[in-house]
Amino acid sequence: MQSGPMSSAAAPRPGPDDPLRIAYLTYRGKPHVGGQGVYTRHLTKALVDLGHHVEVLSGQPYPIVDERVPLIELPSLDIYNDYFPMRMPGIWELKTWMDFAEVTAFSTGTFPEPLAFSLRAWDHLRHRVNEFDLVHDNQCLGYGLLAIERSGLPVLGTVHHPITIDRRIEIEHAETLYGRLSKARWYAFTKMQTRVARRLRRIITVSQNSYADICRTHHVSPERLHVVPVGVDPDLFRPMPEITRDPNLIISTASADVAMKGQRYLLEALAKLRTERPDLRLILIGRLKEGSAAARTIEQLGLHDAVEFVSGVTDEHIVELYNRSAAAVVPSLYEGFSLPAIEAMSTGCPLVATTGGALPEVTGNDGETCLAVAPADSGALAAGIERALDQPEAAVRIGAAGRERVITRWSWRHTAVRTVEHYRALLAESSPA
Repeated sequence: MQSGPMSSAAAPRPGPDDPLRIAYLTYRGKPHVGGQGVYTRHLTKALVDLGHHVEVLSGQPYPIVDERVPLIELPSLDIYNDYFPMRMPGIWELKTWMDFAEVTAFSTGTFPEPLAFSLRAWDHLRHRVNEFDLVHDNQCLGYGLLAIERSGLPVLGTVHHPITIDRRIEIEHAETLYGRLSKARWYAFTKMQTRVARRLRRIITVSQNSYADICRTHHVSPERLHVVPVGVDPDLFRPMPEITRDPNLIISTASADVAMKGQRYLLEALAKLRTERPDLRLILIGRLKEGSAAARTIEQLGLHDAVEFVSGVTDEHIVELYNRSAAAVVPSLYEGFSLPAIEAMSTGCPLVATTGGALPEVTGNDGETCLAVAPADSGALAAGIERALDQPEAAVRIGAAGRERVITRWSWRHTAVRTVEHYRALLAESSPA
């Protein structure tokens, strides 16, 4: 990877109709599960479709991006890889001061990636100030962003939801005092994110619910925060009438093994339902991690033969799975938006979703565009799934209405157009008087 030449003079600001040169940052970009990788892939493609130049700078796991979008890999120490998470890097792996910063933060018990990635991004971009008009940060909020701004590149932040919410829920669900203390240390990086968020000129978020939570927990001034919902590709996530739905199959997304995603409640609901529906099965899009809470729950409930994890597959295969399933389930205790929800709805798959966080804002009314249930309640979740299975005609109607809700409200082109409006507003705010 070659860096551009060092330059001390700032590039001239683009005109109101000129294409923009955007350095897009994502500290991790898992392609198919977790919103960051999906958001990165589709938004950057839509920005290029509008005529802008975008380069993605990412740490592991790297996102899948459009062939027109250069991907600049900024490797971390990959401490939280899927195969050997929480590994301690060897001394021979520490080649830069950013590596030492990462391993030092990890050694104190905190999640080190946002800080370390932001420093690596600054180290790369300080040599390329004249090659970009602005920087778009996706949820990192590391101290390196402040250094990037000082180098002359304005920074726009996307905050899908404040990780301070994850911190609160994880600590509340920890079973021991040691567990609560460990979670508090691990989420210590959120203090940095709050400090950085308060200093950025402009931030976009994805829902009104996240807007309120960011103002409340990150103390961001309301006038600096703006809502730009995410999108879906309705031509990709579409109904496939040639595929018959399996009345004994439900589907969900396992994007993270954390309490906030509510996987335990979904697995408990599955166990309840299988007492009367022994053939009922669950597909989880994602990878099962050894020793995880999900793995322990599956073992405790005897669900080995009832749960299948699917990872590393194409979007087209995921669409087929949605079309084969009798219902999709979003069991989260909290969501800032929920891409899995609108992707499922866009396929016409009947959706059972909790009312956690922004989900009601996204999924609509119970019995109309979704089947809504209370969060953190496996009994309520089981009842919602049962409604979908026992009332197939109503489920078909809800699935069709769900797709209509999605395609009339959210598209990646609309997300990109609105995002560009905020890019230009940021540049106007950053121009010298």
